[in-house]
Amino acid sequence: MHKAASALGKVDHHTRKPLHDFKAASHDLSAFGVLGSLMGAKGDIQDGMDTVARLTKDLHKEWEAEAKFLGDVSDAFDLLDVLLTAAARAKKG
Repeated sequence: MHKAASALGKVDHHTRKPLHDFKAASHDLSAFGVLGSLMGAKGDIQDGMDTVARLTKDLHKEWEAEAKFLGDVSDAFDLLDVLLTAAARAKKG
């Protein structure tokens, strides 16, 4: 569990640059040219990309909270293991 928590906590590190690049691209939609502007697609696409970027940031926050929770659960199981081992030794002794 601790390994999973650690990996989940590092997601932001791996997605930070791609997310930044994605957000930057949402404001440079020149590839659509005049056709995109005439069809009104540029604004819709830009809004959609901004929404995806915002949702990704929200996921990062959620994953961070879940990573902390998994770490806490892992620590609790480690402590339980120590306590059970001590109790077993006490019974033998």
